[in-house]
Amino acid sequence: MDNDMLAKTGKYLFSIPFLVFGILHFMNAQAMVMAVPGFIPGGIFWVYLVGLAFILAFISIVIDKKAKLACQLLALLLIIFVLTIHLPATMSDMNNIGNLLKDLALSGGALLLATFASEEGKE
Repeated sequence: MDNDMLAKTGKYLFSIPFLVFGILHFMNAQAMVMAVPGFIPGGIFWVYLVGLAFILAFISIVIDKKAKLACQLLALLLIIFVLTIHLPATMSDMNNIGNLLKDLALSGGALLLATFASEEGKE
């Protein structure tokens, strides 16, 4: 398999879960609102906003429009999740470390993808 095919395959494999995560945020917003830290006002608003952000990141990456920015913002969002949701949860129960490591790895993947994305994407 050539490098172009590997890159395209990797791009799709990386981005598809964010489409699913985004849809799930809209379908299960009431259940997910419990994950929003109590010190952040707005509750369910953030669940819907994150769902929209995930879907828009998927679209941006797949169509290669502003993919670099989308990946950078996605990485930032995931690091915020690690610090505000997963780290506190893991500190009280080590069984939560899977979500912390998942979002940490996804943020690394987003940053890696951002380094290969063109500044403006296809025009």
